[in-house]
Amino acid sequence: MKPSVRYAASIIAVVTGLTIFWDPSPAQSQELEPRAYRALPVGLHFGLLVYSFSTGNVVVDPTTPVEGLELDVHTLTAGYLTTFPLFGRSSAFSISLPYVVRATGGGTLNDVLITGTRSGPADARLRLSHLVIGGAAQRLPEFAPQRHRRTVGLGLTVSAPTGNYSNDRVVNSGANRWGFKPEIGTTIQRGRWINEIALGVWLFTANTDGPFGLTKTQDPLGSLQLHFSYNFKNGMWLSIDGNFFTGGAATVEGFEPVNRESNSRLGLTLSIPLSRKDSLKLAGHTGAFTRAGADFDVGVLGYQRMLAGGGGAKADGGQDKP
Repeated sequence: MKPSVRYAASIIAVVTGLTIFWDPSPAQSQELEPRAYRALPVGLHFGLLVYSFSTGNVVVDPTTPVEGLELDVHTLTAGYLTTFPLFGRSSAFSISLPYVVRATGGGTLNDVLITGTRSGPADARLRLSHLVIGGAAQRLPEFAPQRHRRTVGLGLTVSAPTGNYSNDRVVNSGANRWGFKPEIGTTIQRGRWINEIALGVWLFTANTDGPFGLTKTQDPLGSLQLHFSYNFKNGMWLSIDGNFFTGGAATVEGFEPVNRESNSRLGLTLSIPLSRKDSLKLAGHTGAFTRAGADFDVGVLGYQRMLAGGGGAKADGGQDKP
């Protein structure tokens, strides 16, 4: 492969790897993940550090008895992503470990104002994705971006109950349950535009230590994501992001189900390559329509570095052709 094409491939690997690795939303099911199913060279390893700030009603538990809940949440997330071949096609595995540095705010409970501050680990996330159409497994030296304009992929995200949790607290950084999200997504590139759609559903295990020690369950929560992004000549790209999610009615043992969700969010994502191994991501999203809870705004700043697998690509200014 020519050095200029190899450099373009390494830039795509860096700026795309960042987007499939971290979702800044503090709430499950509300992901906005552009380029999650774009092909990547195999044999790459990434490290990531992300700061996110969320403000509003970030507690999506519809059984929460507090009214007018408003929180400001500062979160740091560290993680790792690797790409590898599976059945001859590109696959990726990632793990992210969020830590709530500080969460402050309050609301009213039985007409009494309550406030508080929280910090501690949040639930870890693991994600496995595999392209089933397009995305032939290629290492960076032979990776040709223009050959991967249409892809279809399968994904599985797992939320593990590693965060702080106590059943006598209204606000927790952990959910005390497992979550599983199978998903299918497709990416189509036309010139410098990349259009994406992904359809998935969150499935939750029961929280057997819910309010007052009662078992709390939640129905499946479906999600639809749409992304429209544009590649700039210098390697940057900008994406307009939107999602819609529905379902997820929650039930506490002995009570009727509460608040089936039907909400949507809109956002922007900007990815900026700093070198063939480093990139920055700026993102933000807000509620476009909120039926029950989860009415909040998010801002994100992320830094990613390719740790290994970049080969000997040289930054000679080459660009990926549309």
